[in-house]
Amino acid sequence: MIAFYSDEDVEEPRLRKKLIRTWIEEVAESYDRRVGELCYQFCGDERILQTNQDFLDHDYYTDIITFDESEGDKVSGDMLISLDTVRSNAEQLGTSYEIIHGVLHLCGLKDKTPEDEAAMRSAEERALALLRSELGEGESLFDL
Repeated sequence: MIAFYSDEDVEEPRLRKKLIRTWIEEVAESYDRRVGELCYQFCGDERILQTNQDFLDHDYYTDIITFDESEGDKVSGDMLISLDTVRSNAEQLGTSYEIIHGVLHLCGLKDKTPEDEAAMRSAEERALALLRSELGEGESLFDL
């Protein structure tokens, strides 16, 4: 099950949920994983900063925090996504990859070292290429 929620003070983006679910399942399968329970919670920068401080002892903003609850080959977890940071990343980078970034973490990819970060970026690009092949010309996964 893949669920999407928003904090009360954040307007949930319009999502193409069926396409997102199929895409996530295909990416997980490419790592010999299957999807269990995934929960996406959309929030603002202040909530993600507070969560980063409370749970990870990090004192900075980020786009996504992933809490891994996976067991065996089943990826499960909660992902907190700051729409404020997603919007600024999309403007700067021309893309929004956060939804799949958390799933890649659940599939075992890391991004703490330069080598791990390079592997994560490569995996994100492969996942985004898969998504682009499923989207029509000019279509988007969601509107921010």
